[in-house]
Amino acid sequence: MPIHIPPITRRQFLKGSLAASASLLLPRRLWADEKPADPNTWALLSDTHIAGDRTKIAREVNLAEHFETVVREIVALPQRPAAVLVTGDCAFAKGEKADYATFAELAQPIRAAQIPLHLTPGNHDDRSHLRAAFAEAKATRRPSADRCIAMVRSPHANWFLLDSLDKVNSTPGVLGETQLKWLAETLDANPDKPAIVAAHHNPDNREKPSGLVDTVKLLEVILPRKQVKAYIYGHTHVWKAAQHDSGIHFINLPPTAYVFAKGMPAGWVLATLKPDGARLRLNCIDRAHLQHGQTVDLKWRA
Repeated sequence: MPIHIPPITRRQFLKGSLAASASLLLPRRLWADEKPADPNTWALLSDTHIAGDRTKIAREVNLAEHFETVVREIVALPQRPAAVLVTGDCAFAKGEKADYATFAELAQPIRAAQIPLHLTPGNHDDRSHLRAAFAEAKATRRPSADRCIAMVRSPHANWFLLDSLDKVNSTPGVLGETQLKWLAETLDANPDKPAIVAAHHNPDNREKPSGLVDTVKLLEVILPRKQVKAYIYGHTHVWKAAQHDSGIHFINLPPTAYVFAKGMPAGWVLATLKPDGARLRLNCIDRAHLQHGQTVDLKWRA
């Protein structure tokens, strides 16, 4: 299963090392259970690249500060989203234990706000260290012993969370035959609700891919299964929404950390699901960015 991190109580939160400062950032009513939950919205993040050192600067960005900004914005939403999904590269480079310790601390306000947190591995993550950092995560039977995969149900769609990590700190990703077989079988067992597939790596059919090596095999699974409506990924540090000839939407999430090209947005996406589609809203860390607040309406293929 992916790393499913459950909410925590106020007492648990206040025991954390960030409580003295982070608790000041949380709305008072958070603890009074006054904020309603919206089962049809998800907060989508990718490429947080958190280092053990909270002062770490990469490409002129303080990585922890960017993540803290996003966490505050999610917690401040008028309604709690159903979940927060981070599609990989939670850690800075090699998935070190200290990276996840810092990530866990920075993510505590999300859990204190009673919002579940789902993590899927990217190429800069280490599965064993990631799992160990969240040992309190709800234990369920794993569909795969060596990969973090699961289906998560929501009112308007089933989310299929995949694990494309091949080798730590090696750029390309691989799903593999076992995971693709599970995906096909689980999609076939759940044909009556829209399916959204999410993983870290981007589709990449080049001879020497830096994205998903087995892109063709993934497409062979999802294209003919009409309930699959979207594939969501990160990895490229680019915000983009495109539609395949088949009608499937391919959504490239922006990085929470840094961009590769000057002028590109960094931030996160709020996805609001409907029976026949979804609305995506881009939230830029730089509120003055021209794309901040941009919305994209997706219509599901028939």
